[in-house]
Amino acid sequence: MKVIFLKDVKGQGTKGEIKEVADAYARNVLIRQGLAEEATAGNLKKLDAQIKAMEKRAQEELEEAKRLKAVLENTTVSLKTKAGEGGRVFGSVTAKQIAEALDTMKLKVDKRKIVLDEPIKSLGTTIVPVKLHPEVSAELRVHVQAE
Repeated sequence: MKVIFLKDVKGQGTKGEIKEVADAYARNVLIRQGLAEEATAGNLKKLDAQIKAMEKRAQEELEEAKRLKAVLENTTVSLKTKAGEGGRVFGSVTAKQIAEALDTMKLKVDKRKIVLDEPIKSLGTTIVPVKLHPEVSAELRVHVQAE
């Protein structure tokens, strides 16, 4: 019997895969547990529509990431913090603070997408990479000033 896997099944198939399996295994295990459904013409059309919708959503996310990259490349985030002599910052500037500053500028960037190897601990301008999408990265300028 041909089945369409609804979930990953170890040793059998992955989600969305169409595969021939034994009739008894399909009826008694896969279909009963909701891991697969029979590969009928209607179910194949439904799978095709789901795949097209996922591809369209992925394309829209990529385009949105490219638009956000263009905005971020031309943006400088200014943060004020307490600093001592020699341009040393008391504490540090973290990805969370950068994300909050971007949020006040009406730019939504998750703090986990801001790639800081270590927090910024000095005054001045620092180039910070931002991973917006697996295929799109931007460079954001962060200017740290003393209060």
